[in-house]
Amino acid sequence: MIDKANQHQNPTPALGKSTHPPKSWRTWLIGRPLHTADAPHQTIGKLVGLAVFASDALSSTAYATQEMLMILAIAGTAAFHYSLPIAMGIVALLAILTLSYEQTIHAYPNGGGAYIVARDNLGNLPALIAGAALLTDYILTVSVSISSGIAQIVSAYPALYGLRIEIAVFMVFFIMLINLRGVKESGATFAIPTYFFLAMMFLTVGEGLVKVLMGNLGTVVNPPHMELIDLPQPISFFLILRAFSNGTSAVTGVEAISNGITAFKEPRSKNAGQTLIWMSVILGSLMLAITFLAYSMGAVPSETETIISQIARTVFNGTGLLYFLMITATTVILVMAANTAFADFPRLGALISQDGYLPRQFSYRGSRLVYSRGIVALAVIASLLIILFKASVTNLIPLYAIGVFLSFSLSQFGMAHRWWKSGQLKPGEEKQEPGSVVRHEKSWLVKMLINGFGGLTTFVVMIVFAITKFTDGAWIIIVLTPLLVIAFEAIHAHYKNVARQLSLDAYDNPPQLKADHVIIMLGGVHKSSLASLQYARTLSDDVRALHVSIDPEDTRRIAAKWEKWGGGVPLVILESPYRLFIEPVLDYIEQLDQQREPGEVITIVVPQFITSRWLNFLHARTADTLRKVLLAKENVVIIEVPYRITEPYGLPAQHG
Repeated sequence: MIDKANQHQNPTPALGKSTHPPKSWRTWLIGRPLHTADAPHQTIGKLVGLAVFASDALSSTAYATQEMLMILAIAGTAAFHYSLPIAMGIVALLAILTLSYEQTIHAYPNGGGAYIVARDNLGNLPALIAGAALLTDYILTVSVSISSGIAQIVSAYPALYGLRIEIAVFMVFFIMLINLRGVKESGATFAIPTYFFLAMMFLTVGEGLVKVLMGNLGTVVNPPHMELIDLPQPISFFLILRAFSNGTSAVTGVEAISNGITAFKEPRSKNAGQTLIWMSVILGSLMLAITFLAYSMGAVPSETETIISQIARTVFNGTGLLYFLMITATTVILVMAANTAFADFPRLGALISQDGYLPRQFSYRGSRLVYSRGIVALAVIASLLIILFKASVTNLIPLYAIGVFLSFSLSQFGMAHRWWKSGQLKPGEEKQEPGSVVRHEKSWLVKMLINGFGGLTTFVVMIVFAITKFTDGAWIIIVLTPLLVIAFEAIHAHYKNVARQLSLDAYDNPPQLKADHVIIMLGGVHKSSLASLQYARTLSDDVRALHVSIDPEDTRRIAAKWEKWGGGVPLVILESPYRLFIEPVLDYIEQLDQQREPGEVITIVVPQFITSRWLNFLHARTADTLRKVLLAKENVVIIEVPYRITEPYGLPAQHG
C-alpha cells in the first residue's frame, strides 16, 4: 500500500542502490557491467593510448606507399623515382598537421576534434560538415584497414583470395566485440600487437637500410604482375598530384588523438600531445624508409602481393620465419587500425547526438561505459561497404581521404579564428565557450599563422584529391556529405519541435482530462478479460466491452458467457463479414470521438496474457497490433492489463 502522507515528506526515495544487472549471455561475451563511478578508472596512459588512437595512422604505412606507386605505375616504372620526393612532401604535410593538432589538443582538453572546434569558432553548419566528414572517414577507416589486412594474408596465402570478403567481415565484428568490452580493456588487448608490429617493422626497414649501405640489398625476386588501374599515360604534373593524393592516406589518422583526449589519464592534454608527437615521428620515419626501400629493390604495386610482402621477402631472403612474423604483424596492425575508428566514431557520434543532430541513443553509454550503439552501427555500415567494394583497398581508397582532409581544413581554420579571438582579449580576460575557455595568448599571432597555414595546406590537398579522384569514386563522398548534413538538420528540427511541444513555458492551466469512455477489447470471456473488467471499472462508470464478430457461432458463445460474467457491462458487437479486425474498431472509435466532449478521453483496455517469451509466436498479440495503430490517434489511450500464465515445462516467463 502506498503511504500518501509520507510520500510528500520523502518524494524521491533512494531505491535500487544494491541492484545489480542480471547475468546474461552479454556478461559472458563483453564482461560484467561497470558501475558509473568506475568511469574515471577506465582511462589509459600514453603507451596504451598509442595503441588505441595511433594504430590507424601507423598502419597506413603498410599501404600508403603501395597506393602511391599504383598511380605512378600508369607512367611505367621509370616514374617510380618520383616516389621519394612525394613521400617527403607527405611527411612535410604530416609535420604541419602535427604542429596544428598539438595546439588543438591543449586548447580543447575535453576532446571533440574538428567538430567541436568548428562549432565553437565557425558555426553549426561547418561543424556539421566536419562531423559528417569525420563519421564517413571513420567508417572508411574500418573498411580500408580491414581490407588491407586481409590483402596481407592473401599475399602470403593466395588460396584464401576467394574468401577475403567473408574473412574481412568476420574481423570487423571481432574488433567490434573487443571494443564493446570497454576502452581500457580493448586498449590493453591491442597494445601488445601494436608494439609487435613496430618492432617487426623497424627490424625489417632497419635491416633493409643496412643492406642498402652495404650494397647487398638486391632486387625483388619474381615480382608480381604489375596491374594498371588506368590506361598508360605519360608523366605529368596531374599524375604526380594523383600519386600524392593517394599517398596522403598515410596522414588520415592524425586527428584521432584530438578526438579522444578524454580517454587519457590526467594530465590528459599533456599525455595526448606527447602521444601525438610519438605517433608522428614513427609514422614519418616509416613512410620515408618504406618508400626508399621499395624504390631501391624494384618493388611493384599489385593486388596479389603487397609492397610490404615484397620488401620483407627481399630483406629476409625468402619467406622464412621473419617474413611470416612481418606479414602477421602487418596483418594484425591493419586489422587493429579499425580500433582507432571504433574508439573515435562512437565518441564523435555521442557529441553530435548530445547537440541533437543524431538520435539520442548514440549518447547513451552501455554496460561497459562505452557508446555501444555507435560501435555496433560502425561495424554494420563498414561491413556493408566491404561487401559492396569486394574488400579491395584500391577501390575504397578514392573514397577515403576527402572527408578527413575536409575536417582537417575546418579544424585548422577554426583554430586560426580562435587565436584571433584570443588576440582581441585583454591580458587576464577570458571568454567561456561551449567547448572550452578562450584566454588571451601572447603568442596568438604565431599560433594563428600556424593553424591558418595548416588549414590552407589541407584545403589544397582536399581539392587535389577531389579533382584527381572524382571519377574513381570520390564523387560519392562529395554527394554523401551534404546528404548527411541535411539528415542532421532534419533530426535536429524534429527534436526542437518535440521540445517546443513538450515545453512547460506558458503552460499555466493544463486541461483536466477524464476517461469518460472505457472500452474493453473482448476476444473471449476468461480470467484475463475479467481482470481487465475489474481494472476498467476503476477508471470510469462508462465501461463497455467490444467484440469484433468474425464467426457468428463463436460470437453467440461469447455473448452468452458475457451475460453471465460481465456484471452488467454492455457488450458491443461489431459485425465483420470480411474478417477484418482493426478497421471495424477504428470506425467505432471514430464514432465515439465525434461524440466526445472537451476534456474526455477514450481509453482502450486490452487484456494481455503473458507467457514465456519463447512461446509468443503462438499468440496473436492483439495488444501490440492495436498499440501500433492507435498510438498516433489523439485523445485515445491504450492500456494493457497483463495476466501471467505459468508454464508447466519450466520455460522462463516473460516479464511485462
